[in-house]
Amino acid sequence: MIQKIVTGPIDLVVKLGEKIKEEADRQLYDINHIQQQLMNLQMMHEMEEISERDYEEKEQELLERYEVAKRREQEQWEEMKNSK
Repeated sequence: MIQKIVTGPIDLVVKLGEKIKEEADRQLYDINHIQQQLMNLQMMHEMEEISERDYEEKEQELLERYEVAKRREQEQWEEMKNSK
């Protein structure tokens, strides 16, 4: 009982941290979100709202995130396929 009183708040903080990380990863590596950001970036570039250099830097960052997202999606698919 005393152990739960002592470790309970720590466990709660750990679980909260895990949930925050999951949500951050989901937003950071959500393929649809990345695609939307790429389209918005393209529109901003075409409307000359951002410089060529800023466009290229942001595009590269988004494309790298996209590659990671696709890799993660493929790994999840493989795990799911292998667990059957």
